[in-house]
Amino acid sequence: MRLILVDDHKIMRDGLRTLIERQKDVEIVAEAEDGITAVQLARELSPDFIIMDISLPNLNGVDATRKITSENPNIKVIALTMYSDKWSLKKMLRAGASGYLAKDCNYDELIQALHTVKANNYYLSSGIARTVINEYIHLIKSSDYTGSVLTARERQVLQLIAEGKTTVETASMLNLSKKTVEAHRSQIMNKLGLYNLPELVKYAVREGLTSI
Repeated sequence: MRLILVDDHKIMRDGLRTLIERQKDVEIVAEAEDGITAVQLARELSPDFIIMDISLPNLNGVDATRKITSENPNIKVIALTMYSDKWSLKKMLRAGASGYLAKDCNYDELIQALHTVKANNYYLSSGIARTVINEYIHLIKSSDYTGSVLTARERQVLQLIAEGKTTVETASMLNLSKKTVEAHRSQIMNKLGLYNLPELVKYAVREGLTSI
């Protein structure tokens, strides 16, 4: 099993690497500290698994997962996060994640999750109630889910704005022109009916785009 670790804390990645490399059938092929790098590495390396944090700079784990699984459905994403609420769970499952673990899980549960997902099953942390599991498995398969009012690109621009990036910095990171970023920002404001930065930041936090 070829695996990529995605977490913005190096100490967390180092700890995971030490634990996971005990398994002879698992090879860690790369690490990433933000969502954009994770998407790029997934394209280049086509791993079997990605262990993904949710709270990531530049591109959050939910949107990174959505990009990765839409481009390559064979890649299995397992969330490993401090968030144990049902809303974070719902967002990751809808984005295409196959597993969801809280960071307080033990080593055996992490390995069990890898093998469960490898067998094309979902694995959700034992701390989540069975009724919640059933509810959200149903939700991600529901045909009436309409998705976000913003496009994937607009969500990414909004995250960078909320994280304090300037228009020039955002344009450089996304390989866009300054005018294109400004157009996205205007479109975001019009769609949401929010016309100042504090309101945009609050919306981004509420929607899980950033953890500021």
